[in-house]
Amino acid sequence: MKNIKDKFEFDKRGTNFKTEIYAGLTTFLAMSYILVVNPNNILWNGTADPRFSSVFIATALGSFVGTLIMAFMANMPLAQAPGMGLNAICGSILGGAFGFAFSYGNAMALILLSGLFFLLISYLPGGLDPTTGKRVSMRETMFDALPKPIRESISVGIGLFITFIGLQNAHLITSNQFTLVQLVQFNDPKLWAPGGDACCAVVCLFGLIVIGVLSHYKVKGSVIFGIISATLLAIPLGVADINILLGKTPGIGWDFGNSLKEFFMSSNGEPVFLSIFKEGFNFPAGSLFTCFMLVISFSMIDMFDSIGTIVGCCSNAKLMDDNGKPHNFGRIMSADSLSSIVGAVIGTSTITTFVESGTGVSVGGRTGVTSIVTALLFFLAIFILPVFAFIPTSAAACALIYVGVLMISQVKQVDFSHVKYAIPAFLTIVMMILTYSITSGIGLGVITFVIMDLCIYVIDFFKFVNNDFKGKVPKLEMNWVTFVVFVLFLIYFLVPMGV
Repeated sequence: MKNIKDKFEFDKRGTNFKTEIYAGLTTFLAMSYILVVNPNNILWNGTADPRFSSVFIATALGSFVGTLIMAFMANMPLAQAPGMGLNAICGSILGGAFGFAFSYGNAMALILLSGLFFLLISYLPGGLDPTTGKRVSMRETMFDALPKPIRESISVGIGLFITFIGLQNAHLITSNQFTLVQLVQFNDPKLWAPGGDACCAVVCLFGLIVIGVLSHYKVKGSVIFGIISATLLAIPLGVADINILLGKTPGIGWDFGNSLKEFFMSSNGEPVFLSIFKEGFNFPAGSLFTCFMLVISFSMIDMFDSIGTIVGCCSNAKLMDDNGKPHNFGRIMSADSLSSIVGAVIGTSTITTFVESGTGVSVGGRTGVTSIVTALLFFLAIFILPVFAFIPTSAAACALIYVGVLMISQVKQVDFSHVKYAIPAFLTIVMMILTYSITSGIGLGVITFVIMDLCIYVIDFFKFVNNDFKGKVPKLEMNWVTFVVFVLFLIYFLVPMGV
C-alpha cells in the first residue's frame, strides 16, 4: 500500500485511499449514462439496431482503457469516455448526413486519423515554455497561446455548462418554442404522470438537497448518497424503470455472453470490434474533402473540449501551477490522444476527458487512483449493464449541478476590469452554455480577443506615429501561435464539412 501511496503522491496531494475510492465511484455514477447514451447517439435505430449491445461493450471497454491510460500516464483524477457531441457527429456520418454512405469501419477510421493527428502534435516540439524555458510539445504551445482572460474563464464556463447539462438531464429546464428554454411547468398536471418531466425535476432537486445538507455536515460521500437517494425516490415516481433491472428492456439485458460474441464476431458480417480493419480506409468515391474536414472537426472538438475540461477540473482541485497550467499537462494530452486511437480500434467514437470528472474532484479526488476506480467500474458494467442503466439521468444530474456550484467560485479569478479582456472572457463563459459546446465557447473567445487586439494595436500605432513617435511603442498581446489557433477556429466555424 505504501508503494501505491508514494507512486500516486497521496501525501503530496493531501488524499487517502478512502477519499480516492469515493471520488472514483462518484465520477462513475455521474457519467455512467454514457453507457446507454453513446450507442443511442451512434446508432440511429438505438436499441433496435442489432449492434447496440456491441457498441455498449465498446463504450465500456473504451472508457475502461482510456481512463486507465489517464491514471497511469498522468496520475490525475480525470475519467475518459466517448465524448458527447463527438458521438453525435459519428452518428451523423453513419446516417448519411454528409452525403456519403460511410460504413462503421469508415467512421472509426476517421476517428483513428484524428487521434493520430492529436498524438502527433502532442509529441512534436512546439517551442519553449515561457516560464521554465523547457521544450514543450506543439499541443502545449497551443494551450500557452490561449489568451490569459480566456484561460481564466474556462473553469467558470465549464461549471455553468455542467450545470446546464444537469438541468436539462433532470428536465428542470425544458424546451420552449418562443424562448428556446424554460423552467419545467410544475403546474401542468400532465407532467406529474409517472416518469413525467415534473417527477424527473423533483428527483434531481431532492438529490441536490441531500448533497447540500450532507456536505454542510462534511459527510464523506455526500454526492454518492445524493445520487442513491434520488434513484430510490425515482422508483415510486416512475422515473426509474424497474423493468431495466429485470432485463425486460430491449437491448439492455443480462445475457452479456451473447453480447460479447456479437462484439467480436457479428452475425451480420460487420463486427464493431476491429471494424476499422474491415475496409475502414476504403472511403466512398468523392468524399476526400469531406473526410479531411471531418478529421479536422474531430481533432478541434477533442482538443479544445479536453483543454477546457482539464483546466476546469484541475482548477477546482488546485492541481495547477502558478501560470494556470494543469500539472502533468503534457502527459494528460498524450493520454487523451492515445485513448482516442484505442477507442477507434475497439469500435467507439472519440474517447475524451469528461466534464463529469469534476464530480469526483468535488469530493476530494486528487490522483490517478480515482481514475482507476472509475475505470474498474466501467469494466464491471460490461457484465451488469442493467444495474447501471437503471440509474436515471435525472438522479445523476444532481451531482452535475452541485459541481457547477463549486466551480462558479473561480469567477473571481477572471479579470473583468479591462474591456479588452472582459468581452472575450464573457463570451467564452456564456457561449459554452448557450452553444452547448466547450470548443465553441473557447473559439469565439479566441476570435474576439484576436480581432480586438489587432484593432487596438492598429489604432494605437497610428496614434503613436501621428504623435511623432512619442510615448510607448504599441505591442500585440497575441503571438503567432495565437494567430494560428485563431485561423484554425475560423476554418472550423466557416468551412462546411460536406460538399
